[in-house]
Amino acid sequence: MSNSSSISHFLLLALAETRQLQLLHFCLLLGISLAALLGNGLIISAVACGHHLHTPMFFFLLNLALSDLGSICTTVPKAMHNSLWDTRNISYTGCAAQLFSFLFFISAEYFLLTIMCYDRYVSICKPLHYGTLLGSRACAHMAAAAWASAFLYSLLHTANTFSLPLCHGSALGQFFCEIPQILKISCSQSNLREIWLLAFSSCLGFGCFVFIVFSYVQIFRAVLRIPSEQGRHKAFSTCLPHLAVVSLFISTASFTYLKPPSISSPSLDLALSVLYSVVPPALNPLIYSLRNQELKAALRKMMTLSFQKR
Repeated sequence: MSNSSSISHFLLLALAETRQLQLLHFCLLLGISLAALLGNGLIISAVACGHHLHTPMFFFLLNLALSDLGSICTTVPKAMHNSLWDTRNISYTGCAAQLFSFLFFISAEYFLLTIMCYDRYVSICKPLHYGTLLGSRACAHMAAAAWASAFLYSLLHTANTFSLPLCHGSALGQFFCEIPQILKISCSQSNLREIWLLAFSSCLGFGCFVFIVFSYVQIFRAVLRIPSEQGRHKAFSTCLPHLAVVSLFISTASFTYLKPPSISSPSLDLALSVLYSVVPPALNPLIYSLRNQELKAALRKMMTLSFQKR
C-alpha cells in the first residue's frame, strides 16, 4: 500500500515488449507527429499570412490547428522517448503537467469545434446577420472564452485528480497520463469528487454535442432549400470538413470512454487512445485542406513564394 505522497514517478504502459517493435512504434509516432506538425504549421502560416483568409471561419481554424499542435506535442514526445530508450517512467510532476496539458488542448479543441459549428450555422442560416453576429470582436471573445474555459476545466480536473490518495501502486494502463487510469490506482472510497466532476464534464460535453447536432439539422434544412445545385454544393463544401473532424473527434473519444467493460482490453484501449489522441491532429489539416479551395490556393501560393525566395 502506498499513497500519493510517497510516489515520485508513474509507470506508463509500454507500447511494445520487443526491441524491434519499440523502434517500429517510435518511427510510426515520429511520422505521425511530423505530419501533424507540418500540416497544422502550414495552416497556421497560411491563415496568418493570407489577408484574404482573415475571416471568422479561418480564424477559428487557426485556433483549432494550435490546439492540435498542443495536444500531439503533449503525449507523443514522451511516448517516443520511452520507446526509443526502453523505459516506462514519468515523474509525478511530469504526469500532472501532461494530464493538465492534454485536458487543456483536448477540451479547447472540443469547444472550438462547437464554436465553428455556430459559425457555419450563422453563415448558412443567417447570412445577412453574419457580419454582426461574428464580427472580429465577437470572434476574439468566443475564442478567448474557449481557451479560458479549457484552462479552468483542466486545472479543476488536474488539481482534484492529484489530490486523491493513491493506494494501488503507480502503474498506469495507458501510454500517457489520463484521469481514468489514475482513478484506477486511487482509493476507491475517495474518488467521489472526481466522479462528480466527470459527471459534470459529461453533461457539458453532451450539451455541446446536442448544440452541434441541432445546428447541423438546421444547416442541412437550409441547404436543401437552396434552389441551385452549385449553391448547395458550395454550402456543403464548407460544412463537410468541419462535420468530418467533429465526427472523428467525438466518435473515437466517446467509444474510448463509453465502451462496455466486457470488450475492454489493454490492446484495444491502447489502439483507441491512439485514435482519439494522436490521429486527429494529423488528419485534421488534411481534411480541411482537401475540401477548402481557398485554403488550398493560399497554401500553394505560400509554398510557391517560399520556393521562389530560395
